[in-house]
Amino acid sequence: MKKKTHIKGIILFYIIAVLFRYLAVKTTLLNFTDNGYLIILLRGCGPAIGAWVAVKAFRIPVRFSLKGNYNNILLPFVIFWILPVVLIGTVSSIQESKFPVLLLFTVLVYGLLEEIGWRGFLQEQLKHLPKFQAISIITVLWFVWHLNFEGTITNLIFFGILFFGTWGIGKVYSSTCSLLAVAGLHSLNNFFRHGLHRTELILIAVLLAIWISFIIWYNRNYKTIAANRGISDNKFTSAEKH
Repeated sequence: MKKKTHIKGIILFYIIAVLFRYLAVKTTLLNFTDNGYLIILLRGCGPAIGAWVAVKAFRIPVRFSLKGNYNNILLPFVIFWILPVVLIGTVSSIQESKFPVLLLFTVLVYGLLEEIGWRGFLQEQLKHLPKFQAISIITVLWFVWHLNFEGTITNLIFFGILFFGTWGIGKVYSSTCSLLAVAGLHSLNNFFRHGLHRTELILIAVLLAIWISFIIWYNRNYKTIAANRGISDNKFTSAEKH
């Protein structure tokens, strides 16, 4: 049976996501606060709010999960949140004599708010489409959501980054179903406010290597355990029948 596409739900989700983004970055609405952490979160909350409203309004069967396929929430939280905070925070404390733990967790929550919309909702709604088509749609919508339409080389590069990011983060989400995992991956670039230099690129490479290795290792072991458990259950059932 072909999966139904909730076109109205997607439209409502996107209107709300763009509206909140516009209010946050193109108006003076956020002038009421000087709290930089709160401003960061308000700039990224649109996709999460849009997804939640669309799901409720049209009763769309979407399962938002922080832990995903993992046995408990602690494992993805440690690997995809605590690890980058400790690693990047330690390097930052060495270079700048401060450990920006609040900023790092704020960036992770920002990534989570976006990923609830882009992966948890939109990717799920488009997953029955051909992969390239789904990736292209998400990329275009994600790019437009940023409301930066300057015809520059930087923007063209940014579009390409979003395309490969949609592909890569999408693969992680398909593999883990964990919003914590994709939020960590999403936040890699946002961790570094002063640009990507040698140290930052090394940190990104290290984290990606650890995360990808962990996902592959866990999936292989999880499937093996699940398969063995299935065999044991079948043997137990057969023994009962006899």
